[in-house]
Amino acid sequence: MEDITKQKHMKFKEIAAYSLGLFGFQAIVGLLNSYQAEFDGSILGANVSVVAILILVAKIVSAVADPVVGNLVDRSKSKNGKFKSMILYSLAPLLIFTAVIFIKVPFEGFGLYAWIFITYLIWSIAMTMGDVPSQGIASVLTPNPTERTNVVSISNTFKQVGFSACVVIVPIVCLIIPGGSKVFVKNGETDTPMISSEYFWVAVLTAVLGCILFALIPLINKERVVNTSTEKTTAKDMLNALKNNKPFMLVIISYFLGFGRQMAMGIQVQAATVILGSQNLVAVLGIVTAVGSMISMALCPLLIKKLDEKKAYILLSVYGFAASIFSFVIGHFWFSNPSNMVLTVLFYASLFLIGLQFGAVTLMPMIMTADAVDYYEYETGKRMEGACYSILTLTIKVCLALGTAVGLIFVQKSGYYESLDAGTFTNSTKDIIFFAYTALPGILALLSIIPMFKYDIVGEKKAKISTELAARRK
Repeated sequence: MEDITKQKHMKFKEIAAYSLGLFGFQAIVGLLNSYQAEFDGSILGANVSVVAILILVAKIVSAVADPVVGNLVDRSKSKNGKFKSMILYSLAPLLIFTAVIFIKVPFEGFGLYAWIFITYLIWSIAMTMGDVPSQGIASVLTPNPTERTNVVSISNTFKQVGFSACVVIVPIVCLIIPGGSKVFVKNGETDTPMISSEYFWVAVLTAVLGCILFALIPLINKERVVNTSTEKTTAKDMLNALKNNKPFMLVIISYFLGFGRQMAMGIQVQAATVILGSQNLVAVLGIVTAVGSMISMALCPLLIKKLDEKKAYILLSVYGFAASIFSFVIGHFWFSNPSNMVLTVLFYASLFLIGLQFGAVTLMPMIMTADAVDYYEYETGKRMEGACYSILTLTIKVCLALGTAVGLIFVQKSGYYESLDAGTFTNSTKDIIFFAYTALPGILALLSIIPMFKYDIVGEKKAKISTELAARRK
């Protein structure tokens, strides 16, 4: 085991390419997650609760694509690499439909909702084509589990920053576009809503830059752990990859229980409008929390080394619950006394503290899934990265859509859009939206630790699996 963990396989440029690639891809995903519903509601005039349901249904329908892509990846014999080839295929449709979704169309009623559903469904399938292999390739970049953990930690820090990049890109484009929305609040009123051209050019800029960076992964990275199995992967095999892989099943169940962690990003624009008075100030919310997230992911390898993956996950989840409840309580009192400097400082500090938990949801499932892939190969002789990562990415997308849907329902029920038209928000509206932004995700984060008590691919067992697999490959 000592020899395995000391061998370095990846060069700096490969780590940089993988990290920047995930940054670019997640910048596109983050844009859709944060701004699509707001665009559909404020520009196209759609009911946001209906949009939330359509997004969720589209994710569930597109779920068919996840195992298909995973199967294609596992069965690929491409000389370019089975993961890298699929990433290249995803670039064109991802770029095109990211922009198409933000086109102002003249449809109304059923036609409008059909347009929203179909375009988002196609985008979701294109996203799957890139998401499954870009996550799965982490398990084959290096046979060294310690090096893999470090690479996943670094790249997922970039991934998290990319997911929040839209909160910086949007205000910049708003300043550039003629007649764009105001950036700062004046006379205590909310800013002018974004216009349709701003949404479209933000989408174009994000899609082009995101796809260029995403292309770095197949162009520079190498697939070093080769699946030598010649057997075809059937649908039954893929089901067994979940059913007979207990550690992996525990990871998936845990992720579903903690789906609320995804809620905050889905309603971040609305939260910024209500709390700070301007959707263009969403960068303030995003950056404060993102800094905490980056620190969390940077510290995760140290936590894993000191504790192990299981204990680190449980620790971060319990902490996330406490930090989220603390933030909601501080926010409740701050809404009534916004000029109180102590409460103001505590409010922003609490958002930073919330971010410190996100290594658990962003980084740990990636590491645990890679370990579960090794476990399945150790037990069965089959290495099914494509199957496992297609199930993981499906879980992430469904949880993201579910979290966004629940969050948007809270927004709709809070009286947000009625208050937006009136130009003022009551403390009740702020409390409801901030509850969905902080407290509810924290409560669900606490629930997610229940399956983790049974997870056991840690310590000596993990070391034994890695050593045995290394001997078999030689």
